[in-house]
Amino acid sequence: MPVPAPNQQQIAEIAGELGIHLSEQQLQAYRQQFDAVARTYEILDALPVTLPPVKYPRSQWSYPDAHENRWNAWYVKTEIKGAPNGKLKGKRVALKDNIALADVPMMNGSSVLEGYVPEIDATVVTRLLDAGATIAGKAHCEYYCLSGGSHTGAKGPVQNPLKPGYSAGGSSSGSAALVAAGEVDFALGADQGGSIRTPSSFCGLVGLKPTWGLVPYTGIMPIELTVDHVGPMTRTVADNALVLEAIAGPDGLDPRQGALAQPQAYTAVLDRGARGMRVAVVTEGFGWENSEPEVDRKVRAAADALRRLGVIVDEVSIPMHRAGTHIWSALITEGSTQQMMKGNCFGHNWKGLYLPSMMQAHARWRERADDLSETLKFSMVAGEFMTRAGGGAYYAKAQNLVRPLRAAYDNVLADYDVLLMPTLPIKATPLPPADAPLSLVFQRAWEMMPNTSPFDITGHPALQVPCGAVDGLPIGMMLVAPHFQESRLYQLAAAFERDADWRTR
Repeated sequence: MPVPAPNQQQIAEIAGELGIHLSEQQLQAYRQQFDAVARTYEILDALPVTLPPVKYPRSQWSYPDAHENRWNAWYVKTEIKGAPNGKLKGKRVALKDNIALADVPMMNGSSVLEGYVPEIDATVVTRLLDAGATIAGKAHCEYYCLSGGSHTGAKGPVQNPLKPGYSAGGSSSGSAALVAAGEVDFALGADQGGSIRTPSSFCGLVGLKPTWGLVPYTGIMPIELTVDHVGPMTRTVADNALVLEAIAGPDGLDPRQGALAQPQAYTAVLDRGARGMRVAVVTEGFGWENSEPEVDRKVRAAADALRRLGVIVDEVSIPMHRAGTHIWSALITEGSTQQMMKGNCFGHNWKGLYLPSMMQAHARWRERADDLSETLKFSMVAGEFMTRAGGGAYYAKAQNLVRPLRAAYDNVLADYDVLLMPTLPIKATPLPPADAPLSLVFQRAWEMMPNTSPFDITGHPALQVPCGAVDGLPIGMMLVAPHFQESRLYQLAAAFERDADWRTR
């Protein structure tokens, strides 16, 4: 694209915003120096950039009509077929619409981004296709993923297929609804505060937030580098483990990944049983101010069911867990404002694959800021205010507190295989009406996160597993393991899933 050159007035305006005061002589010298800057950027602009190749041919895509989109869960429908063979052969998948799918529109729940078409497939997309899956389309999601409800997406609320009129959860709302309704075999979601586990809980699914860095986030619109996760949402534990086998492992492009991010044979542990495993029921995961008694009761009953399977189950206190959601909140509020919004989603100061086309498309939000969702606008205002008020010190302290929080969980996990607590303190809630007061819009977006959000900042793998229902609304328990020990979660969850006893209690 053409390289712009500022005039003296523009230089003065930018300098003033930075608190720099320039004389007329300085302005002239700055303007002349910009000739060298422009030359540098002209050379940069002429250099070729190699992006990951698109391996599989594209098919026609379409926007579904109301008849095809009963739950308002689809954004775009496709039929992109992968390899003729593989462990996911015959499986149909929906992608959360923050995941790049080449030559197919992507809006990430946002009217501002609508019309953007990425030119690459995210790494996870290529891996699904390599494993033989068929991409059935893109799932509608919350507006830039800033909601745990299913009511903020620009295309309207996503309905819970198990109880229309109720939330499907978020922000991977459409992903959960499509799997729960049986329209796809599985879906991918992204999780920065609970956005895989929350909709999986509300819709009665198995949802995994993997260890931070196990699954590459390359080609997915970020929120905050230190909390970005992508993972599978399925109807069974076995399917979840199978999908993780296909998408896990380093891609050489995502700096979130390290040497430990190696895939394992997760399906190999599914028939081992759980006898002798050690589970710590975390006291502080129960009894939140908004906890529903039947949720806590069903999760404790699930722990009792594990005891009957020969699992050693103890109650353990982790006091710092109660602070975890507040540490997360400060980190995500300031971090997402600086990276996702002011930094045009990819931000700066990290090594990895950037998508300049996505950054340019996203940058248009400044021209249409009033069109952003209320949850996003409030988060931005709060994040900017706190960054200015503290000079970044609050964000820095939150990041520093992640280490003792992680250690608090790790100290218990040194003696136990898995932590256990309710995934959410509540069941699915009614969708806010169109004329709902902002207080209710905000409440429905963030009220369910106290147990899920801490593990986004500590990076532990966390698996949501259905463990009961009340009035047709599912209840889930969350299992948490040491880093890169997803196999423990699947081993325990598979044994629990096979046991019919918990279903009657």
